[in-house]
Amino acid sequence: MLWVSLLVAFGLACAVAAWFVAREAARLAAEPPPPVFDTEEAYEWVVEHLPDLVAATLTPADVRRILDLQVEYLERQGVAGNGTAPRTQREVVIGAPDAVEYICARAAQTGEPYLPEQVHGVLETQLAYLRAIGAVGPPVDDGDASGAP
Repeated sequence: MLWVSLLVAFGLACAVAAWFVAREAARLAAEPPPPVFDTEEAYEWVVEHLPDLVAATLTPADVRRILDLQVEYLERQGVAGNGTAPRTQREVVIGAPDAVEYICARAAQTGEPYLPEQVHGVLETQLAYLRAIGAVGPPVDDGDASGAP
């Protein structure tokens, strides 16, 4: 009798566990988890996929510095953070001229200036990475950039 009770309890526990697994699998199939931006993975991907013309003029340390300055720019714009501060829900244009100008100016302030073409090349390659992981949508037409519906 004890063995029968233990087997029934074990079977019931397995049934409950199977129900939870099936429910989560269905939820994930309907709504996959959002892409996660890993800075180290992004850096490695950008270094590997950087256009030859830009790669010839930058070291991997330069690429990391440009990417770090871009994160700094996005944090100052209120659209990126470490998850603890409230963020605005506005759209961001990656590789916008003001981002390139900010990165060039900040790099020059610290004694390691970059050309806008170098910065733009790194940001465009990072944008390709973000598209590859599904973190950004398609490019915005000039008519859509105004924020009009």
